[in-house]
Amino acid sequence: MGAQKGKDLLVKLDLTGTGTFETIAGLRATRINFNAEPVDITSLDSLGGWRELLAGAGVRAASITGSGVFRDANTDERARQIFFDGEVPDFQVIIPDFGIVEGPFQITAIEYAGTHDGEASYELTLASAGALTFTGI
Repeated sequence: MGAQKGKDLLVKLDLTGTGTFETIAGLRATRINFNAEPVDITSLDSLGGWRELLAGAGVRAASITGSGVFRDANTDERARQIFFDGEVPDFQVIIPDFGIVEGPFQITAIEYAGTHDGEASYELTLASAGALTFTGI
């Protein structure tokens, strides 16, 4: 895989719950992070005293962060509604030349900022709230 344009990493939101996704308006920077908490099963019998981990156990999680400019679009309004209602709708993350991650996320933080001589901006943080699927490209 060669170099990719950052603007091609897209975060999309299911606006109506019907599986129709729309790119969140105004995003300038996005990041997705995957984590898996290991389950340590090391014992006195572990070969050479090396740590052993239990395969397939532990909690897996993903988080998405994004920042951009306030556009007052449908997606901005929907993101605010999701946060204040505590909903966990489906999101999609398009990772160029890699695949699509899709599943439920909760918006855990939303921040608005602005300066007297600049545009209004925002930052979103989302946490996975269920099983995610991955479709390779």
